[in-house]
This record gives sequence, C-alpha cells and structure tokens, in this order.
Amino acid sequence: MPDYSSRLNARIQQLHTPALVGIDPRWESLPLSIRTAAQSRTTNRLERDAWAFECFSKQLIDIVAPLVPAVKPQVAFFEQLGVPGIAALLSVMTYARNAGLIVIADAKRGDIGSTAEAYAQAWLAGEDQDAAAFPADALTINPYLGSDTLQPFADLAHRRNAGLYVLVRTSNPGAVEFQDRVAEGRPLFEVIAQTVQNLSESTRATNGTFGCVGAVVGATWPTQLTTLRQQMPAVPLLIPGYGAQGGTSSDTAGAFNSDGLGAVVNNSRGINFAWHRQPYSEQFGEARWQDAIAAATRDMIADLAQNTPAGKL
Repeated sequence: MPDYSSRLNARIQQLHTPALVGIDPRWESLPLSIRTAAQSRTTNRLERDAWAFECFSKQLIDIVAPLVPAVKPQVAFFEQLGVPGIAALLSVMTYARNAGLIVIADAKRGDIGSTAEAYAQAWLAGEDQDAAAFPADALTINPYLGSDTLQPFADLAHRRNAGLYVLVRTSNPGAVEFQDRVAEGRPLFEVIAQTVQNLSESTRATNGTFGCVGAVVGATWPTQLTTLRQQMPAVPLLIPGYGAQGGTSSDTAGAFNSDGLGAVVNNSRGINFAWHRQPYSEQFGEARWQDAIAAATRDMIADLAQNTPAGKL
C-alpha cells in the first residue's frame, strides 16, 4: 500500500503543482448570498455559521479539486462553533476526500502518552478514510512537550500510511521568542528539525525519498527554509506564510528538491476570499466569487511554476 508521501507526490505530479489551499471560513468574509441563505435557515448562531461554513467550503472544494493536490481545513474555525461546527468539519473533510484531495487537518495537536495516542486515533485516518473519526490524510502537531509527544503520532501514521507535519519554524513574527532560543549550541528550531529528520528517516520506505513525518516551515523565513531543507532531506515540508503573510513564491524555492517535489505551499485567505482584493475584486466582484477563487488558484499555480523548481513537475 502506498505511504503518505507517495500518495501526496503522486497527486502533485498528476496536477503539476505543489499548491495547497487552506480552508479558513470566516462569517464576515463569506459571500452575502451564503450568509443570507444561512440566516433564513435558523436563528441559532452556531448552527447558522456552521451551515454557512460547510456550504462555502464544499463550493471551494468543487473549484479547487481539479487544480491542486491537497486542502488544509483549519480546525479552529469549525471548532469554535461547537457540535454544529464539528459536524460541518467532518462533512467537509469527507467531501474533500471523496473529491480525490489529500486532506491535511490543521489542528496542531500535541500531548503525551495515552492522550497523544487518542489524538492520533481521532485524526489520523491515512489511506483508509474510515479508519479514524476524522478522515484526515495528515495532521499538524506541536512538538513542544518533547519527543515523546511525537512518537505515538509517528507510530500510528506509519501504520495507517498517514502523514504528520511538526511545527518547526512557524511563519509568525513571534516565532523568534521561543524558536530562536539556543539549545545545545543551536536554535531550538534546528534541534527540533533534527528530531523530525530522525523520525521521518525511520519511517521512510526502502525505495522512498521521504518518510511520513513532515515539518511546518514558514515562507517568511526563506534563508532558514533553505537550510532546513538541507538539514531534513527525508522530511516533506508544509510551507505557510505565502501571500497574505508576505511570503513570495521565490521565498519558497529553497523548500523543494530539484525535481519540484518535497513541499506543499499553503494559501488560505488569498484564495478563499480572493474577490475581496485586487485584481479579482475589479475583474469579478462578489457576484462571481467562484470565478475569483479559480483565477487566484491558477495564478498561484503559475507563480510557483515560474519561480520555484515546481516548474519541472
């Protein structure tokens, strides 16, 4: 059975792009037509927002599924709505899997022992989308409780042909407060990177390039991104920070191997709500918000192809 990295890379090669679309629904940014329809269904705010998030997310999936290999639902936006939000998230993730997309749940879970095992059991469906309560191919996790918080996730991911993305060098400016602290003569993020490399190497197939344990490294740190790619040759990368956070396609170039594989680059707000900004607001307006999303996705694909090794895919 194909492991996570093999399944992801097959999709990347099929569609000739490493573009990853985040799913980050926000009530105030949704199209008016969806908000109006949601308000006519119920006066309960949580149920209203959950219906709108699900409706919007599924239309987003319909648009991007033929264009990109993967989507990344941000769990927090659904979780804030309680039970209706969790039901909507499950429906959206299942819809995305059925559309052929790789689904990366951005939940940033992290704990130790049996609690870590329970989180892993809940989120890491892997190859069989019915193997877990949430049908994620991969999950983001937080390493800051130590290596014993990573092992239960890595063990189950390996067994289920699922993937992990460990927070190593995050895209936010405040990352320097903790991640740059020197430990063992190196910044903390480099120490974590070595642990991730060792874990991923231990899960790598004999004839494979990458293991199932990946790393989150922000496009907002391009020099460190290039260094970390070299330090973690067996590690698939998830690159946030492109677009709204200021990262460019050129900033992500160092994340890739020469064949264009090795990373996926995330864009959430820039695609989800493309019609709110130029040039898409003028070209399409809210009435054609679906066309704006499609155009923004194609523009990102072209941008990555022009300025990174992804052009060789």
